[in-house]
Amino acid sequence: MQYISKEERKIDFTDPQGKWTDLTILPEWEEEFYDVYTAKKYGKWVMLKALKEQYRDNPSYQHMLDREFETRHILAHPNIVMVNDYEVLPVIGRAIITDDVYGYSLRRLIDEKLLTPRILHRLETQLLDAMDYIQENHLAHRSITPENIIFAERGGNLKLINVGYDHRSELSAQDTVEDIHAYGTVLNEVLDNMPGQYPRLRRIARIAAAGDPVRRFRTIPDLRLAIERKSPIAIYIYLCVFVAAMTTLLCWLAFR
Repeated sequence: MQYISKEERKIDFTDPQGKWTDLTILPEWEEEFYDVYTAKKYGKWVMLKALKEQYRDNPSYQHMLDREFETRHILAHPNIVMVNDYEVLPVIGRAIITDDVYGYSLRRLIDEKLLTPRILHRLETQLLDAMDYIQENHLAHRSITPENIIFAERGGNLKLINVGYDHRSELSAQDTVEDIHAYGTVLNEVLDNMPGQYPRLRRIARIAAAGDPVRRFRTIPDLRLAIERKSPIAIYIYLCVFVAAMTTLLCWLAFR
């Protein structure tokens, strides 16, 4: 992908109210139905998500954007870009307004060979935290990809952006395994472009991205345990030993 300069992406428009300035499109973060922008609202940088021009006047797509706002504005997680407001702007129409995330997408970091062990560690921890939160809140969403994973200031905190959310009463087992498959796919591509060898993580990525869902990790906690080099059996044994030790101690205290 070719990354063009910010000036080349800037949209020429004037807001009669003086509220909005410096509207700039971010083509690397576009989606099938949406464009993503940065802009200043009363001088403060924010990000915007709006329908592409060909969909703006279509009630079905407007309703789709409405529903995403209704779901996203109640979310609160440090690794998911939070929604602040929903407004109609000059030129681009109705838009979801979020905090500004200054940084690079994982896709760009891969393409420009800027991956580091720190970024890999963020994928092992912060991405799993965000995915766990999404599943605990029964949020269906589009697939997680390098395009919608952002790192603040190249190697800082990870943020999920523009994966879209739809709240459900519960998620199906298929939703869970598809998330795990997406994680394995992302991890595999990162490892393909990282210097050095990571055999343990490569094995985890291979299991997570297995073509047969039965061979994948069943849940995000199972995946996390594998990454943390723990196993449910080891934890069970530890708990049994702990309970036995506490029982012995209590008996000794009782008969002193």
